[in-house]
Amino acid sequence: MAGHSKWSNIKHKKEKTDAQKAKIFTKIGREIAVVVKQGGSDVESNPRLKDVIAKARANNMPNENINRCIAKAAGDVSTDSYTQIVYEGYGPSGVAVIVETLTNNKNRTAGDLRHYFDKCGGNLGTTGCVTFMFDKKGVIIINAEDKDEDTVMMDALDAGAEDFSAEDGYFEILTAPEQFSQVREALEQKGYTFESAEVEMVPQTTVKLTNEDDIKNMQKLIDLLEDNDDVQNVYHNWEMD
Repeated sequence: MAGHSKWSNIKHKKEKTDAQKAKIFTKIGREIAVVVKQGGSDVESNPRLKDVIAKARANNMPNENINRCIAKAAGDVSTDSYTQIVYEGYGPSGVAVIVETLTNNKNRTAGDLRHYFDKCGGNLGTTGCVTFMFDKKGVIIINAEDKDEDTVMMDALDAGAEDFSAEDGYFEILTAPEQFSQVREALEQKGYTFESAEVEMVPQTTVKLTNEDDIKNMQKLIDLLEDNDDVQNVYHNWEMD
């Protein structure tokens, strides 16, 4: 769930180990629990739940797991509530980083994140210090294999997408955040499956790192953040190779 240097990030996702995949399922399970508590377990009347299910499927989370998470959240009367907190900071050489968390202990989460940034030659910043470098967009990635580019582009634009691009065997479709669900559902109805489908923070420009230590530290920072149970998403403007 690392940031947006899109094609390398897809590869980054696909290369995850079984243990990392299990962690992603746990994080998505937490997200399902939050949206079910907020809007109920009926998929038709809870559009946010529909979006999280689409994200789960794009991450190859089995339907059985998804249904179990929904049922558990619907029947869970515990008071253990999660708060969404967004942290911002800088990695090595000023790479902008946004970290979205769901936590039941913000002191623990803030302490962990501050430690990771310090350890990797960066620093945790204040709210708003890097958000202005990103745009919030719906991002849908489709594998281009056996698909006609013009057809996919027309289907996406007809559904309300803002932008379409093709590169390295993938199609990327961008939408306004409020149009994301509509576009995703329209494409699903046409039989498309997604490598990735979620609302993300997309960097306006990217930064290339040339120093080997900076590259190692930036990768380490992403790995540490992604490995933390409270962290849901990590976005950055590092142009990964």
